[in-house]
Amino acid sequence: MVKKSFTFLMVILGLSLGISFLPRAWELAEVNHYAVLNNNFTNGLIGGLIFLIISVAFGKYAVASVKKAEGILSDYSLGFLLFGTVGTVLGLLLGVLASIPLFNSNIQVVNSVVPTFIMFVLAYLGFRVGTTKQDEWKKIFSPKNKKNPTEDVLERKVDDTHRKYKILDTSVIIDGRIYDVAKTGFIEGVLLIPNFVLYELQYIADSGDSLKRVRGRRGLDILNELQKEESVQVEMYEGDFEDIAEVDSKLLKLAKLLDGVVVTNDFNLNKVAEFQNVPVLNINALANAVKPVVIPGENLHVLVVKDGTERQQGVAYLDDGTMIVVEDGQHYMNQKIEVVVTSALQTAAGRMIFAKPAHTQRGLKHDEVEAKS
Repeated sequence: MVKKSFTFLMVILGLSLGISFLPRAWELAEVNHYAVLNNNFTNGLIGGLIFLIISVAFGKYAVASVKKAEGILSDYSLGFLLFGTVGTVLGLLLGVLASIPLFNSNIQVVNSVVPTFIMFVLAYLGFRVGTTKQDEWKKIFSPKNKKNPTEDVLERKVDDTHRKYKILDTSVIIDGRIYDVAKTGFIEGVLLIPNFVLYELQYIADSGDSLKRVRGRRGLDILNELQKEESVQVEMYEGDFEDIAEVDSKLLKLAKLLDGVVVTNDFNLNKVAEFQNVPVLNINALANAVKPVVIPGENLHVLVVKDGTERQQGVAYLDDGTMIVVEDGQHYMNQKIEVVVTSALQTAAGRMIFAKPAHTQRGLKHDEVEAKS
């Protein structure tokens, strides 16, 4: 459409210039006595054909320039463009009025160059005043109503302080705490679930590893709960970035395109996002700020699945992936046992819980009682 419009305008321009200037060219070439050549129809046709050829040759460059200009203009608000245009026009009018005495001067520079310079400077100043004082102009031209008690409340500038989309990654969905945080209203805007994150969750839920399968299904359950919650806005992003393989890289690309915030508890993704100047909300950082909810002395039922780094330690996991280090847990490998929490460590990388088998704690208390008796 842009290319066709450009070609049409160029042909019209060629017709006008041909009719206006070709008669003089024929006179200089001494062919003005040929009535077939020197008439409005022929002159317009020749001018139109010449500019048609020019439009075909340079059409793609014109279209690219128009699209670039559209991209630049789309970055600015309607108020910015309106007040900028009005300020520029007023500046030009003042420049013309200020230059009237100079037009009558007999000095060549004074009656041509100086007025042009004055108009250019005043037009620029008008543009700057129009764009930098938008709030003042709006107040001047807004209707004067009765005094409103809420008039003095500052208007919120959404573009400056608010990012609409909060993009969830796989880890924060599996973690599950995002549901409780969103339900309380601490997260504004729309929770955005990209399709590639949903596919990764489905892949984890279909895994042959039982631990991964439980975590994937937990993530899908959390998504369903979020969609059912009326107070939480949840949207799906259908697009994909086929040239990018990793889900984390796709998340960062999407956040840049939408000017959104990545919500995660992945420590490495958090660091990469900070390096690329992508805003991040880290659920683990939030939990660290409000302190962990696991209380020493609390009993948990866990399945010991592997050896720990220290001697005789065993490692178990909660459904949300939190690691539990069980002292003497090697003796209960692949067994579901009751443990007592001894301490909990919360870092930006996640939670870590330390525990002991519950029956050892009871045995210790029994021995203490017998010793006292």
